[in-house]
Amino acid sequence: MITKMKKLTFLVYHKEYEAFLERIRELGVVHIVEKQWGEMDDGLQQFMQKRSLYKNMLQAMYNLAEKQPEETVYAGQSADGLVQKYDDLQLQLQDLNQKLPQLNKDIAQMEVWGDFDWDSVNKLKDAGWHIQFYMCHERDYNEAWTEEYNAIPVQERGGYINFVTVTPGTVELGLEPLRLPALSLSELMARKTEMEAQIVATQDALSAFCKANYRTLEQYSIQLEGDIDLLKVKLNSEEKAEGAVVLLEGWIPVDNETEVKDFLDNSGVYYEIRNARKEDNAPIKLRNNAFTRMYEVLTKMYGMPDYAEFDPTPILAPFFSLFFAFCMGDAGYGLVLIALGFFLKKKLSKSLRGMMNLVITLGIFTAVIGAVLGTFFGVSLFDLEIPADLKQFMIVGKVGDTSYDKQMLLALLIGVVHICIAMTVKAVGQTVRFGFKESLSAWGWLLLVVGFVCTGGLSFFKVISEDVSTWAFIVIGGISAIGIYLLNNIHRNVFVNVGAGLWDTYNMATGLMGDILSYIRLYALGLAGGMLGGVFNQLAFMVNDAAGPALGWLFCGLILVFGHTLNIAMSCLSAFVHPLRLTFVEYFKNSGYEGKGETYKPFTVVKKQIN
Repeated sequence: MITKMKKLTFLVYHKEYEAFLERIRELGVVHIVEKQWGEMDDGLQQFMQKRSLYKNMLQAMYNLAEKQPEETVYAGQSADGLVQKYDDLQLQLQDLNQKLPQLNKDIAQMEVWGDFDWDSVNKLKDAGWHIQFYMCHERDYNEAWTEEYNAIPVQERGGYINFVTVTPGTVELGLEPLRLPALSLSELMARKTEMEAQIVATQDALSAFCKANYRTLEQYSIQLEGDIDLLKVKLNSEEKAEGAVVLLEGWIPVDNETEVKDFLDNSGVYYEIRNARKEDNAPIKLRNNAFTRMYEVLTKMYGMPDYAEFDPTPILAPFFSLFFAFCMGDAGYGLVLIALGFFLKKKLSKSLRGMMNLVITLGIFTAVIGAVLGTFFGVSLFDLEIPADLKQFMIVGKVGDTSYDKQMLLALLIGVVHICIAMTVKAVGQTVRFGFKESLSAWGWLLLVVGFVCTGGLSFFKVISEDVSTWAFIVIGGISAIGIYLLNNIHRNVFVNVGAGLWDTYNMATGLMGDILSYIRLYALGLAGGMLGGVFNQLAFMVNDAAGPALGWLFCGLILVFGHTLNIAMSCLSAFVHPLRLTFVEYFKNSGYEGKGETYKPFTVVKKQIN
């Protein structure tokens, strides 16, 4: 359900405005109306840039802290100081990581010549003997250099020769002498060891810094959010009477009306309060029971309803659970989800425990629906020796002597019901928003589809005779045609209405058929998961028979655990994505849901002390 809202308008004396905003902030229930007064204020722009910096830095710090930051928040640290310290450590680590590849390159170059002492080379040079280092291709090497220049080959590798010349003076061989690093190989290796130790130490220091200061920066980020909210409120204020008073507009839930009135009466400010209208862009606050509230996250993924729309969550909740269970299609997998939900509920943070309640609920639905579909860890329950009284509740096999699968027809039937409910919601919603006369087309289509489905079903099961069903089709079709072709828009020419009705008929005929056929994916995914589970079972017991009693059971268990774990993971993914698609596309399209509402975000202060 959508909580009813009240519109508030304040007129505050400009000298009392700052103090009034702080009191409103402490109250924490007023959603301030945001208005666009032009370009973003410089101060707000700086705050937004800083918020983006904190957000990115916090994400990196959380990973560097190995996702286990300390819970202490320190008062002695400043946000700018934390950012500077973090940047210094990152720059130091980056500088070391940039120098290491060059050092490795120097080491690789010196490894060719071995570990010699440059001081000895320099002493020979002072004594008049020059040592030069060369590298050339084998075909370019001249053996005469050995006699003429005391050339000494050091290494031959990859078709190239590395050699040195020892001469009383410099020589010209037509080759460019190599420029070697100024340090010996042992010195380079020692420097590399030292640099690697510095990198490890810097990484440890950065990780320790992130662990110790993550919560502190997080608190400053929260405070910055409050400052941004306050500045936004000030920017959304409108000065009146040459700046003597300030006009501010906001929304409150109807449940908080008495509390807010008492506060405003004691504040001595002028205010007006009225009920939200359909045309108002009132913020949305959902109010549902414990079961439905778990599924609000799915509604928010698509978009909050408009204030004049219906909250889709109460209908989304049971159908999404049914779709998920149908796609999983295995009672054993449902029990695994229940156990996993209870286990993770004890391990995860408070913010994620609500999601585990949803996992447990989906597991319960999966266990029940999986038992009805007759599958338990890939084993067909219907083929086991279980009481016949239980088998009669299972939906397996074909319909009579036909080739139609019961589960496939059940998926299509669920689709028909889902689409009919969506069309009902659309007709009722348009009537509430625009009036009955403006929604005759929606009612016409609802009567046509639901009427034909009900009449066809009653005729199929021989509840009504063939003559009665024929007349029912004629009457329902005739009444529906009036709304669809003649009264779809009472403000237009009747011939235009007929043309629009024909176009609408084409779209509905092609769209409805495709929408209903989309629900076959429920059957297909459940069937695929069950078949894959059965394949893993067969493979496991084949290995068991082939490997003998000792190793057989070991390999059998490993294949069963790995196979069903993989199947559960893939089934959960498909069982989440495809029901979400059936809801977001098939249901929302036929129910006319737009999801363009604004979420209720009260102007409040985050109260979290720094130790």
